[in-house]
Amino acid sequence: MPTPTETLTPTMHAARVLVADDQSDVLEALRLLLKGERCEVETTRSPAGVAQALQRQSFDALLIDLNYTRDTTSGQEGLDLLKTIQAIDPGLPVIVMTAWGSVELAVEAMRRGARDFVQKPWENARLLAILKTQVELGRALKRTQRLEAENALLRDGEAAALPDLIAESPAMRPVMQLIARVGPSDANVLVTGENGTGKGVVARALHARSARATRPLVVVNAGGLSEGVFESELFGHVRGAFTDARTDRVGRFDLADGGTLFLDEIANISPAMQAKLLRVLETGEFEPVGSSRTRKVSARVISATNADIAADVEAGRFRRDLLFRLNTIEIPLPPLRERREDIPALARFFLERHARKARKDFTGFDEAAVRALLEHRWPGNVRELDHAIERAVLMGEGPHIRPVDLGLKGKDPARPAIEDLSLEEVEAFLIRKALERHGGNVSQAATALGLSRSALYRRLQRHGL
Repeated sequence: MPTPTETLTPTMHAARVLVADDQSDVLEALRLLLKGERCEVETTRSPAGVAQALQRQSFDALLIDLNYTRDTTSGQEGLDLLKTIQAIDPGLPVIVMTAWGSVELAVEAMRRGARDFVQKPWENARLLAILKTQVELGRALKRTQRLEAENALLRDGEAAALPDLIAESPAMRPVMQLIARVGPSDANVLVTGENGTGKGVVARALHARSARATRPLVVVNAGGLSEGVFESELFGHVRGAFTDARTDRVGRFDLADGGTLFLDEIANISPAMQAKLLRVLETGEFEPVGSSRTRKVSARVISATNADIAADVEAGRFRRDLLFRLNTIEIPLPPLRERREDIPALARFFLERHARKARKDFTGFDEAAVRALLEHRWPGNVRELDHAIERAVLMGEGPHIRPVDLGLKGKDPARPAIEDLSLEEVEAFLIRKALERHGGNVSQAATALGLSRSALYRRLQRHGL
């Protein structure tokens, strides 16, 4: 008979534990035991059920049997399951249990990733002590990993940014391929896309994959600088250069020397500043404001814009030679409505971040909330999604986010009626459909649309397709 145990410390409270065993009486006994310790318990009777549960949500620990088929005593099913668990979540604490324990089997289970071993019939005190230890260790490991990621983001100057691109959708594959190919180089990159699509995240991903990753990534919102301060901000100034210049100031190009300079909203800078920026890109040289001494730096430049910069060039608003310097490689980012497969993963990431910041405990989204997220048009893209999740965390009471918490207006369909679209959106929609029908063949799509290849390519660039 299992021995009584003292109530565990609060570190075990609300721990999510998955229990797997083929015997219903064992599952029920463990469920009642762990429920008494205020754990959230999910049970399953098969290795397949374990894999499905892990794909659905995260757990603080797993307690799994090693045998699932009647009259099986080898433990091979459990050992194979350990391999599956390691592939899904290698950091997840797993405790194995079996009525057919042996030293050899225990060693093999530990070698395949188990953290500890319990033999049936178990003692409540020992099982709970092991589980408590593993939950604490697992949470400590996650905290350490999270702190390391946050510190890396702080070093880049943007602690609130995504640590990496969350991109599993087909629409993002070309983006990821370009980042992988171009990231290690020193080539200047122009990232284009609508507001809120994550252009800054792409810039950080490119920097992280470069040989400059140990050097600074310096971020400048070029569009937010007036002409009067643009030159001082980028190139610095010396004391006395103008009325308020009481001390020397180091410019952003100097700060980015050996690293990367990210110029956001590049299409909004004035023609005079475009000429000064062009010189630095061509020669690496500039003079701080008020100084005659030429500085020379080596900074990779990544720029971004949500404007149709090719149209700005044609209209004379942006220098063609500067554009050539900026977009050695162009990376167009699709809007969130074209990469809906990424919405659940992005939402989970934002939920974890905002819940931690608000000191609230959420386990995920209910099914209706997930549907609402997938159906919304997201005109503000990833930034809008981030804000919606932040609002949901503040308004929600948990443990799951509900549609009402998200505060989304209406039920914007993923494919709205054509009368709800602008002329630009209709054109982009028809082009996408033509490309889909013809398997991505541009020549055939152009013929179907009654366009020349060059005319279609111009539209593809304009729409970021």
